[in-house]
Amino acid sequence: MGITDNHISGPAARETVEAARHVAVIGAGIIGAGWAAFFALRGLAVRVVDSNPGARDMLDAALARAEQVMKALGQVGERTTVPVLTDDLAWAVSGAAHVQEALPEKLDLKHEVYAGIEAASSPRCVIASSSSGIPPSVLQQGLRHPERLLIAHPCNPPYLMPLVEICGGQHTAPWALDEAEAFYQGLGKQTVRLRREITGHLVNRLQSALWREAVYLVANGYASLEDVDRTVTEGLGARWAVCGPHRIFHLSGGEEGMAGFLEKLGEPVEQWWASLGQPRLDMATRKALIDGMDQAAHGRDSVQLAQDRDDGVIAMLMAKRHGA
Repeated sequence: MGITDNHISGPAARETVEAARHVAVIGAGIIGAGWAAFFALRGLAVRVVDSNPGARDMLDAALARAEQVMKALGQVGERTTVPVLTDDLAWAVSGAAHVQEALPEKLDLKHEVYAGIEAASSPRCVIASSSSGIPPSVLQQGLRHPERLLIAHPCNPPYLMPLVEICGGQHTAPWALDEAEAFYQGLGKQTVRLRREITGHLVNRLQSALWREAVYLVANGYASLEDVDRTVTEGLGARWAVCGPHRIFHLSGGEEGMAGFLEKLGEPVEQWWASLGQPRLDMATRKALIDGMDQAAHGRDSVQLAQDRDDGVIAMLMAKRHGA
């Protein structure tokens, strides 16, 4: 299987990936280790920067899980590598065509590391932050070359979930956005590009909106946590895997489409919006969520729950691929 199979292929995608055979990943936490495993199993040379004692174990565990997942999806490249762990930032980014930053959401830390990246990397090296919520213009503050920094936020884990959302800041150059999008697509990812930056980007804003109401329903005793989750997986999620929320309501309008839906149900929807809850994560709410999750797990630990998630998502993605 080639590096571009099942997605964008041809000379342009191959050239983009070949030009970025060496990538640097900054941080070996859950997201960073996941990115490193994905890149390595797609055949890129990966240097990971992290000085924490447990970083090697995190990388090894992510690589083992990612290999299982990506083999099931048919996404392991013809050649694979093993991520190299180092605490030498300058060496890691020297010669890299792409840097994937996956540090904690601490702005001072990110800015400190960006200075080191800029000092040692090529001016054409894209700096892609996995930040889940910080707008890119904030990340660009103080950079000598802010034009090459952008957001490339994955869904977790990066080796399983197809989507990467890309967002430029006030100073991001068009070439950086184009190269980043081609890079991820060339590795088999689906991408969305935000037209404007906003806190939380797309994925987390949509996810947070649903979870806010889910928390409200659980905390106020309308349903158990398990039944709220089941409502999503068996009611909403089955359609969301193939239709976004706008298309679902467009189809609800019958032959008149979205116009018909808005005419018939626009006012009721506004009433639903007005009734949505505004929960707080106070101690009582946190206890309700923790206790509810313990009950919903039915004795399964986090490792088994993650395995169940991976198996389910793999089955869904394979079904979508065969049905396309």
